[in-house]
Amino acid sequence: MKDRLNRNEKMTWISFPALEATGCVYHGFSTREGGVSRGIYNTMNLSYTRGDKKADVDENFRRFCEAIHIDPASLVLTQQTHTTHVIRVTEKDKGNGITRPQQYHDVDGLVTDVPGVALITHHADCVPLFFVDPVHKAIGLSHSGWRGTAGKMGAVTVEKMRKEFGSRPEELVAAIGPSICRKCYEVSEDVYRAFSESFLPEDVSAVFDRKGNGKYQLDLWEANRRILIRAGVREENISVTGYCTHCHPDLLWSHRTLGKDRGSLAAFLCLKEEGLGQETGGQ
Repeated sequence: MKDRLNRNEKMTWISFPALEATGCVYHGFSTREGGVSRGIYNTMNLSYTRGDKKADVDENFRRFCEAIHIDPASLVLTQQTHTTHVIRVTEKDKGNGITRPQQYHDVDGLVTDVPGVALITHHADCVPLFFVDPVHKAIGLSHSGWRGTAGKMGAVTVEKMRKEFGSRPEELVAAIGPSICRKCYEVSEDVYRAFSESFLPEDVSAVFDRKGNGKYQLDLWEANRRILIRAGVREENISVTGYCTHCHPDLLWSHRTLGKDRGSLAAFLCLKEEGLGQETGGQ
């Protein structure tokens, strides 16, 4: 089992048993279920920038954090713009973008080695990348759409963790989270060219299917898996989701399905503070 759908009396979320097994993190990926938002945001929207009521988004964050045992005051958000910029955050960054004004712009990845600092990225088809270093007690969380994947965001995050914390790629436990799947993701020639310029030919062949209409089907999951392996992460340490945002419109927000009239999903990752155990949700 690579990932798992969890439910309690209030919430539904997705988690990765391999990340839980490290014993040092709380984590989760949200679904559309369990929040208080209304209308086109019904019910679990975790974005402040889509037009939803702030009070409802605040309550959604509170509920989700309660479900996965994270303090809402510890969250660190950033403005994502499909870059490969990754920054290190610390205790002083708690609340950024949620309890105080957004300070980080054009940043799509966060890393930390501070227990209790909760990293957040937002998604609605793009890939969330989770990284846990159980040896050096450090974590990373990144947002990787086609631009980020062509720019090898996963490898950039691995290198950032090596530089900042001494993380060794072969010791990392990684997860490729819910996002759009190969059969749902049609892209144009410019996307194919971007990958051809940055990927090895055999990797391009493995992640693209050429269609008769001059377009392609792109496998972001396999592309990111190959990026991580080439960055030194062990294949057996990489979990790949089974949930496509476009295939599960009742469960997950998808930009390709709904366009701009929708809510947003979020990935959460936080190092445990000393002495805390890992609780998990039931099916």
